[in-house]
Amino acid sequence: MCATRSKRWRDLSPGQRRMVVLGGVVQVALAAVAWIDLGRRPAERVRGRKAVWAVVIAINYVGPIAYLCCGRTKGGVDGGRT
Repeated sequence: MCATRSKRWRDLSPGQRRMVVLGGVVQVALAAVAWIDLGRRPAERVRGRKAVWAVVIAINYVGPIAYLCCGRTKGGVDGGRT
């Protein structure tokens, strides 16, 4: 049996710590942008149910990217009205 131990924060080098923090910031930023867009976008401009997309966006990286690429129809958050 192979016993592997996860690294603890203190075991990481400063560069590794920066990468972990950067990855977290990117993940939270993507989710925030997607949730804000979903909240402002009319339901008729979203493919599928908004409640389902709200849950999907919570999935690491994949959720927000999926929503931003596939969950929206053409037109802005104002429904294409200017």
